[in-house]
Amino acid sequence: MIPRLAALVAAATMLAGCALLEAPEQQDLYTVTPKSTFDPDLPSVYWQLAVEAPAAAANLNTGRIALALTPTSSDYYAKAAWTDRAPLMVQTRIVDSFENTKKIVAVARESIGIRSNYVLQPDLRNFEALYYYGKPPIVRVRIIAKLVRMPDRQIIGVASFERCVRARTDTIPKVVEAFDQALGSVIKRLVAWTLRTPPARPAPDDAPYNIERFRNPANAVVDSENCPKGNDASMVPLTDE
Repeated sequence: MIPRLAALVAAATMLAGCALLEAPEQQDLYTVTPKSTFDPDLPSVYWQLAVEAPAAAANLNTGRIALALTPTSSDYYAKAAWTDRAPLMVQTRIVDSFENTKKIVAVARESIGIRSNYVLQPDLRNFEALYYYGKPPIVRVRIIAKLVRMPDRQIIGVASFERCVRARTDTIPKVVEAFDQALGSVIKRLVAWTLRTPPARPAPDDAPYNIERFRNPANAVVDSENCPKGNDASMVPLTDE
């Protein structure tokens, strides 16, 4: 009986040791904020919008906070993470920002299944802190968006929005502030572009489609500010005080 009891105690001790070894690393959680101030001349629109979860490469489709030590590498901050996977967090902030404009009839995540007049399809191309331009790092946020008319699913607008902000110090809270500022600037312009691209009233299902306008790459909007060109990062501003 005693040997059996000793074996059980040893097994329990080994299991407890394994549980301690496998305990998840404690992480500080961070998030970003929606935009709440917009240009007063934004149009009021009378259509409904669905916002898809942004597409993203595997290195960004995670809850970890991405960084790049070289142009061809990808890594993450230790002991820090977003409150959600980055694309879902960005989707939530885009929806929140549209709601904050008070200029749109209805906006929701595409998964809600509302009968939308338009669908916004964002592509999260960059959402990382760049260290190969020196320290503190430069946060780069870039979203390429397509606006799709429903129900015929015709693309009526394509735009690229990019902002870069250098963190004030090489600490995670300050880097997150730079993420918040860069993403906020991108979202502000994305929201304004979306509200101004279609007519204020929903178009009828048989509305004509100007393929020369909407499928011509020369008509795509490209909005980039403060991002380094080549090896020059001297003009990238710090986060606001």
